[in-house]
Amino acid sequence: TAASSIDQELRAKMDGKTKTEQARLVGQALAERAKEKGIRQVVFDRGGYRYIGRVKALADGAREGGLEF
Repeated sequence: TAASSIDQELRAKMDGKTKTEQARLVGQALAERAKEKGIRQVVFDRGGYRYIGRVKALADGAREGGLEF
């Protein structure tokens, strides 16, 4: 599955939000799409980025959506 801040489905929700808030929404959308495919547990590879700001917000959004890291 995949989710991005440029998805047509998410664009309407992005207006007026900070980049960190947008990352949280992307994480929630990713979790929703993964659950639809029966995925509950994932490995979060931050790709060398520090676990702060938008990276943390994306992970928190995915956790709120029901994914287990």
